[in-house]
Amino acid sequence: MPNHVHALLTPHVDLWQVTKWIKGASVRRANQILHRSSAPFWQAESFDHWARSGMEFEHFLNYMEINPVRAGLVSEPSQWRFSSWANPATG
Repeated sequence: MPNHVHALLTPHVDLWQVTKWIKGASVRRANQILHRSSAPFWQAESFDHWARSGMEFEHFLNYMEINPVRAGLVSEPSQWRFSSWANPATG
């Protein structure tokens, strides 16, 4: 998505550590691409949800895969190059 990120993770460390690493690594590269110095890039808050069952996991996965379709960016999930639909080996 052009204005937000979804990730479905099974962290082996505290979630705050994963979030800090993702935001830290990506903000440097994003600001390079956008030719910005230290402008804020990420919101201070992230919105995490815990999948407590296989059914919830599937719900979150389906939501994430249909999101670019609902946003009008593609007509089907497999067309979104960042989706697990586009690369089933990583899904």
